[in-house]
Amino acid sequence: MQNLNILFLGGAKRVSMARHFKRAASAMGFQANIFSYELNDCLPIQAEGTVIKGLRSSDPRVFEDLRRVCNTHNISIVIPFIDNMVETAHRLAKMDGVTVFAPTCDNAPMMFDKVVCAQLFESHGIAAPRTWKPGIPVTFPLIAKPRLGSASKGIVFVDSQEDLDALDTQEYLIQERFDNRREFTVDCYASVLAGDIRITACVPRIRNEVAGGEVTRTTTVHWDRATELVREVISSLGLRGAITVQLIHDLDSDRLMVMEINPRLGGGAVAAVCAGADIPAMIISEANGTPAAECGDWKDIIVARYQDEVCFPATNGI
Repeated sequence: MQNLNILFLGGAKRVSMARHFKRAASAMGFQANIFSYELNDCLPIQAEGTVIKGLRSSDPRVFEDLRRVCNTHNISIVIPFIDNMVETAHRLAKMDGVTVFAPTCDNAPMMFDKVVCAQLFESHGIAAPRTWKPGIPVTFPLIAKPRLGSASKGIVFVDSQEDLDALDTQEYLIQERFDNRREFTVDCYASVLAGDIRITACVPRIRNEVAGGEVTRTTTVHWDRATELVREVISSLGLRGAITVQLIHDLDSDRLMVMEINPRLGGGAVAAVCAGADIPAMIISEANGTPAAECGDWKDIIVARYQDEVCFPATNGI
């Protein structure tokens, strides 16, 4: 079988997803070898791949280091799993002298500044929570999210003018808050190769339980209202590749809105794969020049994630 070397960026815990990439590659006649670019080497992904110790995403040398890694290990596909590596992966795919495929698009970086993203939603008429701005009347309750944050870290509930005055409003996206709500994630893939936007996977799931910003129990659901909204949003914004869309459903007003978009594989995207939307196969197909095939029917399933252990020899003592 021909080797297919895949590099995860920040894929430390993506053991199950690595297995799905290996399975999809094998079905296409490839032997997938998984590498993961990390700061440490004793990480769970070692169960299915090889860790390459690298630099922080903020290090100005990281791009050239990754370029070296791609050439040294003959990498064909680069998969970013953390926000601040998405643009780097896209640059690698566009760089002369490096032949890799990355399932991302040019406008992906706009999604990571929550204030800029909210403005983008507003300019395209996308249904989203209303954003509070200085100088307009305040209606509580509000929620404040760090504009460059991720994984639900640093969120502040704003219930009074005193709470609002305590914030540096330039550093937060401040929006209306819905306490009686249900949150959904929609795992998608839009062909990178097709001329027009062609969405080949769009699988909503309920976030039943979350720990540390990552879903631990999720249920895929067929809900036309959610898939229609997400398809419209992806087409309107011209997004391509692996996309994770976060939706919020206000149960009091029955409003369904887009909270945010992550232009990468989400931590819980394995649920969509298990349900029948084979996103790893779509990525591998496109990396080999064949536009991804649209997934057929997928199932409503419950996915419960669990902890497992990967052991390493301790060499440094106490």
